[in-house]
Amino acid sequence: MDLCSNWMDAASQHRAEPTIHMVPLPLVSVLKIAAEYEHAGRYDDAAELLRTILEAVPNQRDALHLLGVLAFRKNDPLAAMRLMEQAIAQGASPALFWRNLCTLYERTGRYKEAMAAGRRAIELDPGDAQAQHNLGIAYYRLLRIDDAVACARRAISIDPTLAVAHFALAEALLVQGEFAAGWEEYEWRFQIPDAGAPMPNTDRPQWDGAPIANGRLLLIADQGFGDVIQFSRYIPWVRERCPDLVLACGGEMLSLLQHNFPWLPLTNRLEPSGHFSAFCPLSGLPRLHGTRLETIPATPRSIYAVPDRVADWKRRLDVLSPGPKRRVGIVWAGRANPPNRSVSLSMLAPTAMPDGLVLVALQKGPAQREIAGYHGRAPLINLGPEIADFSDTAAIIESLELVVTIDTAVAHLAASMGKPVWIMLPYAADWRWLLGRCDSPWYPTARLFRQETPGQWEPVVARVAEALSRMSAAFPACSGIETSCGSRCA
Repeated sequence: MDLCSNWMDAASQHRAEPTIHMVPLPLVSVLKIAAEYEHAGRYDDAAELLRTILEAVPNQRDALHLLGVLAFRKNDPLAAMRLMEQAIAQGASPALFWRNLCTLYERTGRYKEAMAAGRRAIELDPGDAQAQHNLGIAYYRLLRIDDAVACARRAISIDPTLAVAHFALAEALLVQGEFAAGWEEYEWRFQIPDAGAPMPNTDRPQWDGAPIANGRLLLIADQGFGDVIQFSRYIPWVRERCPDLVLACGGEMLSLLQHNFPWLPLTNRLEPSGHFSAFCPLSGLPRLHGTRLETIPATPRSIYAVPDRVADWKRRLDVLSPGPKRRVGIVWAGRANPPNRSVSLSMLAPTAMPDGLVLVALQKGPAQREIAGYHGRAPLINLGPEIADFSDTAAIIESLELVVTIDTAVAHLAASMGKPVWIMLPYAADWRWLLGRCDSPWYPTARLFRQETPGQWEPVVARVAEALSRMSAAFPACSGIETSCGSRCA
């Protein structure tokens, strides 16, 4: 029992209802304490203090703003936005308020308002590097890429150590195909606060791409599953320079990578003092390879499914969907269900209208629950609960004619397997899909369906449904889902 608890116990023995003495403090002191609580992660304590302030001084702008920060920390951006708007409505507000509101508008898809708020923040404080960065993100969401680059460069000129600005610059350069400069800026990703280092503390250096003749290189399957699949194509190139390799990756990827690189030792643990001479994240390999838009190592197929699993899943699918029907795999939500990379299953209902189709749900995670409410015309087979890892997913994909998905790891997996894959992309898509293209230099069998207006998925789904109808009409005369079934671009 700590000292405070001892004092409370002793006090309670002397009086049942102790008198509470109120000690007045200056408003600025209470705000400072609340801010310290927020920085320490004591969100409930901070909120209690701020509500006390607002009871005494209604609409006190600093308290409202800090309550908005707390709402953001608790993953409630809409509440945060309302509180910060209320704070700004009280009168002349500092640049910080507008800078934060810019971020909240951007996170909630209000990109034009984000742009206006970011500009106001910079008017109030042109030397605010973070405000320059926030405005740049709003520009990126509206595909004003030149403006996004200019903002990132201004932020870096103000604060050369601002990692988020370097990373934003990387994405803006890469999405334009400016790989030479883009890969260099991309190296800042591990210096972003809370991003985590690629390795625990170690005295071993990060690999610089030079051959290692007498030492082991540790490759790290960093970032998301899709990144691991995309960048695994560089592993043979690395082996030419460093014959002694080991790859650290998550358990979900172990079986698939072991099958495709049987000579490569795998581990799902990172040992800071392991038996290796240098380390390198997979996402750093394009830079070391010197990859440019015209030298992307793209092949019709770089990933293969495990044959035994393919046979097992084919038998299962033949039982669940017998007859001459086309099986189309679908994925409608990302792992964390982000709004720019997720649609609802009900929204995909138009894609289920053509005759002769069977939809196979490859969806994992909470979005699987939407299947209970599915009422589409085409049969829907839910395999998600039975999928243990990416080897299962790959084996199922091998038995499909097509995969329709949003931007997820399944998109990368199907494309790496040489399977026709239709990928639905947000208006400002990830850098790897470049700008304005309906194809991908990374994946020859991918077809891209892009939003024409930020946040509007319905027209994208309608174009996918139309393409599926053309495909269905051509069956069985059409032997593949390529240009013979309709336009290659959407």
